[in-house]
Amino acid sequence: MRPALPRRSPQALFDVAATRRLETSAQAALPPHTLMQRAGLAAARLALALAPHARRVWVAAGPGNNGGDGFEAALHLATTGRAVQVTWHGRPDQLPDDARASHARALAAGVAIGPEAPAPLEPEDIALDALLGIGARRAPEGELTLAVRRLAGLPCPVLSIDLPSGLDADRGQPLGEPCVRADHTLSLLTLKPGLFTAAGRDHAGRVWFDDLGVASSDEAPAAWLAGESVLETAPRRHAQHKGSFGDVAVVGGAPGMTGAALLAGRAALAAGAGRVYVELLDGGSLGVDPRFPELMLRAGWSRGARAALAASTVVCGCGGAEAVREVLPRLLAAVPRLVLDADALNAIAADASLRTLLAARADHGAGTVLTPHPLEAARLLGSDAAAVQADRLAAARQLADRLRCTVLLKGSGTVVAAPGQVPWINPTGNPSLASAGTGDVLAGWIGGDWSARGSTDAAATATAVAIAAAYRHGAAADAAGRRHLRASALIEALAQS
Repeated sequence: MRPALPRRSPQALFDVAATRRLETSAQAALPPHTLMQRAGLAAARLALALAPHARRVWVAAGPGNNGGDGFEAALHLATTGRAVQVTWHGRPDQLPDDARASHARALAAGVAIGPEAPAPLEPEDIALDALLGIGARRAPEGELTLAVRRLAGLPCPVLSIDLPSGLDADRGQPLGEPCVRADHTLSLLTLKPGLFTAAGRDHAGRVWFDDLGVASSDEAPAAWLAGESVLETAPRRHAQHKGSFGDVAVVGGAPGMTGAALLAGRAALAAGAGRVYVELLDGGSLGVDPRFPELMLRAGWSRGARAALAASTVVCGCGGAEAVREVLPRLLAAVPRLVLDADALNAIAADASLRTLLAARADHGAGTVLTPHPLEAARLLGSDAAAVQADRLAAARQLADRLRCTVLLKGSGTVVAAPGQVPWINPTGNPSLASAGTGDVLAGWIGGDWSARGSTDAAATATAVAIAAAYRHGAAADAAGRRHLRASALIEALAQS
């Protein structure tokens, strides 16, 4: 057993279907009831580690195999001398075979199992959520609803076994109301995508993992969870110079929105680009950025020599408003590495000809990274934000396949998808990023890092750059440890990371 995060290496995430296949295969190879007994023992050990001074333990057990895991955990916890009470919402004649065996084992060990409400718990105690597992297809109902509400009102930690009851393991969204909000979740056999994206992070708390001694190598992952190794890049050499790290141009900043383009440009500088140009689409209000004079403000940059465009990495859309629509056709046709954000995405969503140009970039090896938030993704898909959030992995994959580029779908558990590839989920970041301009910083950082890497294969590096940028962006916010992080402060945090 180990904490799921942080980890250096990427981790495979498996959906419910793959997890069920692994479970079935393991059960066929092991003595009866082995997996459930291992699961209950793992949950009990974690509960003791999380609440070593607990005197009372409450287990909220459901009618199926998740309840069986709870019976096994209760059995082991009772041997430590703690007062263990299991509130069971089920019937003996309806229990699956494994859970029936564990129910009998717990009763034989003297564990109190019944429908009674839990005795009062103190802050040092612990409660285990064993109501519903990965097989649930609807929200808790009836007595289970009352159990979820009781779990929500406790003064002590709540540990969910395998999955917070009522959470969709694949999509990370509650199946309805109510849904358990755990302090800790012990994911068993596999790590599930829903624990790390959408609402899953809020409901799961800190995620722990125990594979129960079962290898998962025979199954293809539904997604990858990024680790620290995504940040690895080649070291800079002494003989390199600014030309070695390329030119970035930021095109955006319509009237009233110049700050968005400046933030992106500053982030590109901090990421290591050799030179950064900013074309403001407000008619050239600024000749210099007084805080960062290293930025070169160039009116009309996108209308310049095609050779300059073909040698640059471009970040387009940050604060661009309607003015960005005019420059997009030339950028889509000429730029080898293109990051599209904000108003550039809105313009493309509204114009089929721009979408055609965007998709055609893949035919000549150009790389493109889109950085939509859920509403922008919905506009590109002809959908709505609720539908995107309902299945973030599917939405990102659909968008990547349709537009033939890398898609970085922002939000809790940012998803990075590319055509024909297994998507990635980013584990870093927190609500301090919910402030104006942090998305512009992310787009600029992607452009700067992409340029600095110096690869001639733009399409091949697009996804790696997006995954690394999402990870570093979130990690900088985590390290800052603030409730609210200004975008300009985020750039400084990134520069020091």
